[in-house]
Amino acid sequence: MTGVLALQAEWERTDDGSLEERACFATLRIGTSAYSLTEGFDSYVNRLREGPLVSTYHVAEWLAWNWWRLRWEPRTARDGWAHAHRMSTIGNGYVWPNLTIQSDGARVVLIPKPSASTAKPFRFIADVPLVVPAIQFEAAVDAFIAQILDRLQVEKIAETNLSRIWSDVRSERSSPKAALRRKLEALLGAEPDEADSSVIDRLEAESEEVGAAAIEELAANQGAEGKVHTVAELRSIAASKGRHANLADAVKLWSAFSLQGFDSVPGWLRGAEAARKLREQENLGAAPISNNRLEAMAGVMRGLVVASERYADLSFAFDYGDESRVVLRSKSEAGRRFSLARLLGDRICAPDGGFLKAATRSYTYRQKMQRSFAAEFLCPFGALEDWLKGDYSSDAMDDAAEYFSVSPRTIETLLVNHGKIDRAGLEAEGERFETTSAA
Repeated sequence: MTGVLALQAEWERTDDGSLEERACFATLRIGTSAYSLTEGFDSYVNRLREGPLVSTYHVAEWLAWNWWRLRWEPRTARDGWAHAHRMSTIGNGYVWPNLTIQSDGARVVLIPKPSASTAKPFRFIADVPLVVPAIQFEAAVDAFIAQILDRLQVEKIAETNLSRIWSDVRSERSSPKAALRRKLEALLGAEPDEADSSVIDRLEAESEEVGAAAIEELAANQGAEGKVHTVAELRSIAASKGRHANLADAVKLWSAFSLQGFDSVPGWLRGAEAARKLREQENLGAAPISNNRLEAMAGVMRGLVVASERYADLSFAFDYGDESRVVLRSKSEAGRRFSLARLLGDRICAPDGGFLKAATRSYTYRQKMQRSFAAEFLCPFGALEDWLKGDYSSDAMDDAAEYFSVSPRTIETLLVNHGKIDRAGLEAEGERFETTSAA
């Protein structure tokens, strides 16, 4: 579901709590004009309400403290992620919305879940995610915190913890150097000033060497995987173990097949659109792509896909002018095809990404775009549907994976994301077409 996001406080009165709590006691509504993410059943008044009665001071304080992580940190399974992204962790004795906020850097998805218990005084019922551009999320949070600070001023409550935190955040956002540092901390999954300063210093230096876009992808991958990949390490692996690629020979998307603006659409949509247009441009039809054709389109030496070496924990390419060195992570042929297609998609979809292209396991906008491109390019959904003819059994999906030379996971994810089979064990991502095949 889409729409203009707004966080709103409708003032109520209470005699409990601190001065700040009492001043900012209100009905909390989060959503669009047509849809409330915080709607629920209030058992005290026996009716539906747009949101719960809470102290919105605590909401504003939580948003301000976690602003950098909410804005930039993609979803991970690491400890501590939920505390910064799930509103139910705010505490202080209120029934908070079971609302998860996650970002891919370009878009923010707010995922509500209904209350599991019917015994709570306020039972949340919303269960449809809301996806908004990240800049809209910023504006909504800014307006909400401004509303809370104005309320505190009206109630003559000054110098609060919220005002101090928010002043710091606003100052950091206005400074490119400070903003980059906070962004890198968030991508690593760290609270402000809690990341290893030597790691942040190194990432800042590396961003000047190979470009901020590449370093942000490495930082997000480290936040997800907990593994440190330095530029020096990757450069060394590329030089000694990587396979040569001639970028002048690599396929490019003609201007007649131009894509929608970067970040203006979901990553999965941009990736899939690019794959379809490239197949059309190259007259590939619906047939599977051979290893030789894929390698030629990527400009790499023949035989890279069937090689079994594994030298790194991620697939990447290091560019040197019109030359490049490519390293693929997987040992399996299907995995290496997918990784090479991801790197090709990165060049097609984001040609200004710097000297280092990385295909990681994180869920940033760029990685979503890569995965979607690789899935649609190697296994066009229309062709997959024609091949399966409605048979979605495990055996049929395994046969399809062999036919298109992709992993069974890719087939399953394509079918799930197009609504042909139940999600089953695949985790909901809040946005369609979140291809999760390994790099």
